[in-house]
Amino acid sequence: MSYLYEHNSIGHMAQSTAVFSPQLFAGHTVFVSGGGSGIGKAIARAFLATGARVWIASRKEERLKEAWQELAAYGECHYAVLDIRDTEAIDHVVQQIRDKGHNIDILINNAGGQFPSPAEDISANGWHAVINNNLNGTWFMTKAFASNFFMQQHQGIVISIIANIYRGFPGMAHTGAARAGVENLTKSLSVEWAPYNIRLNALAPGIIRTEALDQYPSDFLKDIETKIPLKRMGTPEEVAHWCLFMACPATAYTTGETVYIDGGMRLWGGIWEVPDKEQG
Repeated sequence: MSYLYEHNSIGHMAQSTAVFSPQLFAGHTVFVSGGGSGIGKAIARAFLATGARVWIASRKEERLKEAWQELAAYGECHYAVLDIRDTEAIDHVVQQIRDKGHNIDILINNAGGQFPSPAEDISANGWHAVINNNLNGTWFMTKAFASNFFMQQHQGIVISIIANIYRGFPGMAHTGAARAGVENLTKSLSVEWAPYNIRLNALAPGIIRTEALDQYPSDFLKDIETKIPLKRMGTPEEVAHWCLFMACPATAYTTGETVYIDGGMRLWGGIWEVPDKEQG
């Protein structure tokens, strides 16, 4: 089954016209970090529904196993407990994949995390945690999978899920810096690794309705839909569809690019309110 979702009048996503072939990724193996929930799980489901074998990874084994049990209904799915900040753990997962006789064709760098905070309140530990997860972890994964799979195969696709950093990221400067680093890394590697036929692109979602929003204070997202030109949050499936498109043969001439999936928010709205200048 392949699918496309459209926004209906009551704000739900309804299944509609099929645009992706059910066998589009048959014979391909996809690895999705952060695949146990939210956007990552939707991406895994979308690739399974279009014929791919999929590996999902996450730090939390219980959530990962639940996702794996759900996703297995759509196709061949495997899981691996993984902290992307740990290079030895990444090497172990690479060996797990090889032990299964699999090669990875497409890497989706989706794992990451952050927390809202004014820049002056971010501790050294908080800064290091976000940079290490969102930037360093993405690099460790990309390098390991390129070295062990893509360069040897002389082909591969990397899609990194970043964030809406078009106008900076006030309120979360740590993740803005990390995601901007991933975007620039994507550009640099798309040139350096072009001789290996490795394509790298990034997707920058805006406000996506997932359980991850529950961690944010209620006032942080207050009236957020009024600040988005399309007047709604996005869905994980809308991000997943872009992953399918950026990995398919139709975009074989596209590399080093970032696509925003944000309902136009990068061009108009914003979460951060600028206060009046303090008098001193």
